[in-house]
Amino acid sequence: MNTVAAPDPARIQCLLAVLEHGLLERGAAVRLCLLAALAGEHVLLIGPPGTAKSELARRLHRAFDDAPYFERLLTRFSTPEELFGPLSLKALEDDRYERLTAGYLPTAGIAFLDEVFKANSAILNALLTLLNEREFDNGTGRTRTPLISVIGATNEVPADDALMAFYDRFLLRVPVAAVSDASFAALLTLPDDAAGSAQTINRGELQALQDARDGVVLSQEVLQHLQSLRALAAANGITVSDRRWRQLVGLLRTAALSEGRTVVDAWDLWLAPYALAADPAQVAPLRQWFVEQVAQAAPQEAPWLTRAVEAFERQLEIEQSAENEPDDGGAGKIALARSIGGAPEGGMLRMVTASLEEHLRKRYSSVHLAARLAQVDEVLARAQLHLAPLRAQAEATRRAVTGRLWLPPLLADEMCRAQAQTLAIVETLVGRLHAARQGFAELPLDAQLADDAPQAVKLSA
Repeated sequence: MNTVAAPDPARIQCLLAVLEHGLLERGAAVRLCLLAALAGEHVLLIGPPGTAKSELARRLHRAFDDAPYFERLLTRFSTPEELFGPLSLKALEDDRYERLTAGYLPTAGIAFLDEVFKANSAILNALLTLLNEREFDNGTGRTRTPLISVIGATNEVPADDALMAFYDRFLLRVPVAAVSDASFAALLTLPDDAAGSAQTINRGELQALQDARDGVVLSQEVLQHLQSLRALAAANGITVSDRRWRQLVGLLRTAALSEGRTVVDAWDLWLAPYALAADPAQVAPLRQWFVEQVAQAAPQEAPWLTRAVEAFERQLEIEQSAENEPDDGGAGKIALARSIGGAPEGGMLRMVTASLEEHLRKRYSSVHLAARLAQVDEVLARAQLHLAPLRAQAEATRRAVTGRLWLPPLLADEMCRAQAQTLAIVETLVGRLHAARQGFAELPLDAQLADDAPQAVKLSA
């Protein structure tokens, strides 16, 4: 009976910190590589040279105990001997065709294969079995290999149909780009200090994790999202095999179990785009599906509320500037000015002008004011109903991403910022709506007027 426990989340968190140290904008790639290794899957890093692809693989192998590392740059001239070891001369003397595999790929725990699709068919055919079954045909026998995960690297996705079977062996296809302009200064001033160390994961713990993950439950919400995702993939011309769907589920279960959960939840689905996209360009729309449909974190602008606020503000400006024009034209204004302050001189001019403007401001009936306030209050009530779920969703997102082990911090921050932006937009509009209401409430009132209720402000575009 296996009594070894799976590695706890705190230790995995320490490993992630060590793996990510000094690698700018590589949070997603680091997490995907480590999680794939824990799940027994392989990763393909797709991007130009000089983007830390090999560094990721070298660091990954240090996360595991007893995991020999193997690395090769493949070309069309590469020979099987370079990957699988030289032929055994002693075996040949006994009429046996065997290789000396010690120190080569068949004995590696973590391997990095650069320019992986440039190898010839003899190498790729041997790699198919090794990656999928973790077995190597050596002479007349087939031996079990200790392989945990292969990290492949390529500048571009293969276009040759003959390479598709090998391409499919990589569950995760991760685009890796040069650092953005925002991180360029940090890149130039990055110190050369080495990453620290953390307690490695041994073979027993790795096996315990993989053995226990089948007990992790897929929630009904996740199943519904996966159904939706399958339809989206088909609509975008993305072909996903049944095997790949099963492998994705295994990855989701590994993610949940390694975080200490017994149920896969919707937030684990951030992994899906990297497993389903057949091309780096397809990652973005699938990722957008997660942000919009699962996390509900796409920015919103509430155009209906914007139109309503702008309409009320225009109407308020009209009513605040409206005047009661005397019937005798300008003569009435002059006589009024004389009666208020006499002949205007110096500072008296401003006082008289202000008094005159106040006297000439149009007065409104209580019925008019009540109608305006009632319409504004109706929109305010609707806005509050719109605002309440936005606040609840933002708080739910904040709680959900806090302490999350695998969700990349940049993605978590992006979604939280998007929801905060939406909240800020709506709250600003509500503030303007309150200001408009206050403006209507302070319009000059004539309690003696008996006007009919005014025509409602038109709020539609």
